[in-house]
Amino acid sequence: MANPSVFLLMMNGQIETGDFPGFDDDLYVKFNYIYGQDWVMTAGLEEGISQTSKKSKDDKRLYTWNFPLDVTFKSTNPFGWPQLVINVHGQDVFGTAVVRGYGAVHVPISPGRHVRIVPLYVPESSSHFQKFTSWLMSRRPEFRDHNIVAKGEGREVTRVKSQGSVRVTFNVVTRDMKKLGYDVIPSTLSIPSSATTAAMAANPKPGAASAAIPTANVSASVS
Repeated sequence: MANPSVFLLMMNGQIETGDFPGFDDDLYVKFNYIYGQDWVMTAGLEEGISQTSKKSKDDKRLYTWNFPLDVTFKSTNPFGWPQLVINVHGQDVFGTAVVRGYGAVHVPISPGRHVRIVPLYVPESSSHFQKFTSWLMSRRPEFRDHNIVAKGEGREVTRVKSQGSVRVTFNVVTRDMKKLGYDVIPSTLSIPSSATTAAMAANPKPGAASAAIPTANVSASVS
């Protein structure tokens, strides 16, 4: 039987709830995936929009969407591992559509069920005057490209403030990753032997420990 040339990443789950203290307007979620050039989506929706939800009347005061996620990817290497990009939208006091939060989270790399609390944030005006005029004209600061939250370029000059969070559940299944040299199952990841630990302690320089042990004892993994 021929060796596989790609591995598969299958994921389903839900965008479950949102916590937005200080807001009472109805909110809905937009989502999409961003991934590297070597990745291909073979099944599922690349983007979507949920139903509108009202804040619950109980003590938790949460927004509940329970919006399903179901997608399959294939790739030749783990670089550019898929991320889920989330944008939550609502309305201000003038009835204008506004963004209540941006956030992103990597799809978990290990198989199984995972729960992630995704912190959200929004861009801030650069001055108090701009903040006042944007509120008066109902034109809040927004990202032109919402995928910027999953990238690093230009983030160092962006002023943001935290604003709410979203709970997401993932059920992940991988296939043929180990055959391509990637071990992402926690129970099978290699544990350094006593000889390896001693070599690392004796050679603290980067790369010195790996040079002191046979390469056959080093297994590939995804960090």
